[in-house]
Amino acid sequence: MHSEAWLNLLQQERAIAVIRAPDLPTGVAMAQAMYAGGLRLLEVTWGSVAPDRLVRELCVQLPDCVIGAGTITQMWQLEQAQQAGAQFIFAPGTDAGIIVAAVAAQLPMVPGALTPSEILMAQRLGASSVKVFPIQAVGGATYLRSLRIPLAGVPLVPTGGVTLNNAAAMIEAGAIAVGMAGDLFPAAAIANGEWDVLQGQARRLVESLMPYRQV
Repeated sequence: MHSEAWLNLLQQERAIAVIRAPDLPTGVAMAQAMYAGGLRLLEVTWGSVAPDRLVRELCVQLPDCVIGAGTITQMWQLEQAQQAGAQFIFAPGTDAGIIVAAVAAQLPMVPGALTPSEILMAQRLGASSVKVFPIQAVGGATYLRSLRIPLAGVPLVPTGGVTLNNAAAMIEAGAIAVGMAGDLFPAAAIANGEWDVLQGQARRLVESLMPYRQV
């Protein structure tokens, strides 16, 4: 997927569900709940159990979704994600080697950065968009708004503290999309197999971001 297509997709969907799965069946159920709630961009973190197997399974079971890999910090993880069929890559930091390798593989690469210098460095290395992480620790939407003018040409995807209550504010502050984990996946609901609860959370997110979607 080339960068323009990836950016169009982010503007259409506005949200990425970040899945940290304790096992394969639970990961599949989490992803299915997100899909049922209206989310189409799903990121499998490489902190999940058997993340490569989960990516492969989701690519088969949810062909209408775009499945990516997250928390990629090592080159072997990138290679594993690529072989599994991941369609985009997220990383917590800015590793030049991983960024260049992902771009060479024509995978949308979203490295993590926090300061303006880090964000600009990530873009210059070829990042198609930049993950601003951890966003809530540095001021949330207020911090994003302060980056809007000096970094107007950089598509930003805040993660780390994005919630159902502040996701829309992040888009209004200039984010092209948001990444969300905790609020979408209440631990008690997962433990009890209450997938309808997760579906409801996903639906709430989709509804809150509907005014900002560019279809």
